[in-house]
Formats: sequence, C-alpha cells, structure tokens
Amino acid sequence: MIKLLQVLLDGVLVGLVYGLIAISFVVIYRASRIVNLAQGEVLVVGALLFWTFTLGLQAAGLPVPLVVALLLTGAACVAFGLLLERFVFRPLIGQPAFAIFMASIALLVMLRGFAQLIWTAETRPFPQVLPSGAIEIGPLLMTSRLAIGAAFTVALTIGLHLFFTRSRRGLRLAAVAEDHNTALSLGVSVRSAIAIAWVLGTIVATCGAIVLLSGRIISLDVATIGFKALPVALLGGLESIRGAPLAGALIGIGEALAMAYLDPLTNGVASNVLPFAVMIAVVLIRPQGLFGWKRIERL
Repeated sequence: MIKLLQVLLDGVLVGLVYGLIAISFVVIYRASRIVNLAQGEVLVVGALLFWTFTLGLQAAGLPVPLVVALLLTGAACVAFGLLLERFVFRPLIGQPAFAIFMASIALLVMLRGFAQLIWTAETRPFPQVLPSGAIEIGPLLMTSRLAIGAAFTVALTIGLHLFFTRSRRGLRLAAVAEDHNTALSLGVSVRSAIAIAWVLGTIVATCGAIVLLSGRIISLDVATIGFKALPVALLGGLESIRGAPLAGALIGIGEALAMAYLDPLTNGVASNVLPFAVMIAVVLIRPQGLFGWKRIERL
C-alpha cells in the first residue's frame, strides 16, 4: 500500500511539472491557434540561455548573482519569443493548418541545429537552483525540487487564469483567442496579443526547464519533454489554462503506475507509450480535451 501511495505521489509531482510545460502550449494556442511542435526545442534554448548566464559566465570569470541571471534569461526569452513570432509564425496567420504544421516541424529541426551550433551537442551540468533532497511525509518521500515545481505550477495556473479573466490585457487576449475578426472589430491588436502569447509561452517553457533540470544534466535530448507535455495539453484542452495541471497529474499518475507495474513486463516500453496512447485517444474521442472549447481545428 505504501509503495502504491509513493508511486501516486511521484506521478502527481512529475505530472504537474508536465502541466507547467503544457501551459506554454496553451498560452500560444489560445492567441494564435498554433500548436508549436518545436516547443521542446524552445525549452532547450531557454535552458541553455540560463546556463550561459550562470555557469557559462562563471566559467568565463564573470560570475553573476542568481537573480541577475534570472533577469537576463527572462530578457533573452522575451527577445527569443518575439523573434519566433515575428519572423516565423506571424506570416502564417490565416494560412492552412498544414502549412503551420510543416513550419513548426522545420522550426524544430532549425532550433536543434542552432542550439548545437552555438552550444555544441555535449552534455553539461545544469545550475542547482532548487534544493535537492526529499521531504518526508510520514512513510512517503516527496522530492523537494518537484514539490517546488508543482507548487509553482499551481500558483502560475491561478495567476494566468486571473490574468486572462480579470485584467484588461488578459481579456483582450481572450478576445483574440475567441475570434481574430471579432477582436479586430473591438479595436484589439491581434498581432500585439499574439506576440505577448509567444513571449509568455517561451518564458513558461524556460521555467519548466529550470524546475526539471535543476542540479541535473542538460543535453539536446531534453527537448523530448516537449513531446511528453503535448498529450497533457491536448487532454486538458488547448484553450484551458486550468486544465493543463489536472491533465498533467492524470498522465503523470498513469505514467508512474505503468513504470512501476508494467515496465518490468514490457522492457520499459509501457510508460513511454502511455502519454501518446492518451493523445491518440483524445484526438479520436474528444478532440477538445477535458476542458477545451468544442470549436477546435484538427491538424
């Protein structure tokens, strides 16, 4: 029984971090109607930018405080998100879904090559931002890093929900999410709203990278996390901020149970396949996800 509870706890914590990365898909899709398949590579570039402003500068003899490194990373992510929106996806607004799909595939390959060109393909240690170790809850152990990440996911979900439903700027973004033509008729700048969404998506993805990689190793293969977060975004609903953490917890629990009880029987395949089996089921049975709007475009 204790083993089962521990598996469930681990699954919820990991799943909530998946939900954090899934939010980066959601904020972009809400404004631009674009599913960015290269979001995993965006996450990697954000993580490498943070490494550059921490351990990279430290190795060059220019150490900076952690707060300054976070601010520099945030500024770089804003510029990176604006660059992607302006030169890659803005020209595709109103184009067929297939053209956007192919552009995101091309961006995936391009960003991976860009990261390899600038930072090389070697693995490197990631800064220890969050505390290591575990928190004891009776007979259960909760990883400190994942617990903080889960709390951050919940706080960010609440903050973004309030932003989209209570603030003037957020309501403008919500109008863009509903319909671009309607937003234009109300005097809302669609281009500005989409640019803000891409900046938010880039920053959120980088936050997810910091939570997952704190004190660990970073490599280009970390981009696969983006593909694990995509089923979470689809299950929760591509327009639903609040659906992402709940869907993440569900998929995290399923993955943890498969890892504990099915992987020994399937040579480790079950836990890797489960999120994508869920994704296929969602697309076939309920394309809008658990909490998404029913009007949704299939790719």
